[in-house]
Amino acid sequence: MSVSFSHFGICVSDLDRSLRFYTEGLGFEPTEHFQIGAEFGTLMEIEGVAVRSQFLRRDHLSIELLFYDAPGHVGEPVRRPVNQLGLTHLNFRVDDVDEVAARLRSLGGTVLDHTRTTFGPDMDFVYCTDPDGTRIELMKLPR
Repeated sequence: MSVSFSHFGICVSDLDRSLRFYTEGLGFEPTEHFQIGAEFGTLMEIEGVAVRSQFLRRDHLSIELLFYDAPGHVGEPVRRPVNQLGLTHLNFRVDDVDEVAARLRSLGGTVLDHTRTTFGPDMDFVYCTDPDGTRIELMKLPR
């Protein structure tokens, strides 16, 4: 059996804002984009669906940003508790946690300063969220 990872999908409330966040903030490059409609309604379990799909790539990681023109998105833009079942966070290894955290903050993200955890000069961690509450961990480790 052949199985390989393809991508993460993230529902967003503002496609342009999220595109800037992930490209300017985390260095992703926009790649293909699609208009998705009723042909995927069964798969998505949404009748009358209309979605703009924008893929982003960096290294070997792909993210699909999904903006729902119809019926719109549901839920509030809040971070999920890390002990809630399901996907808890995305993790990015960085050289400078402060620099990346500041950049994410300037692009509409939230830096959860109270989560900052440091072990000596070479191990540094902090949680952030994207503009819609998706939890992102920034991590500096020795190379």
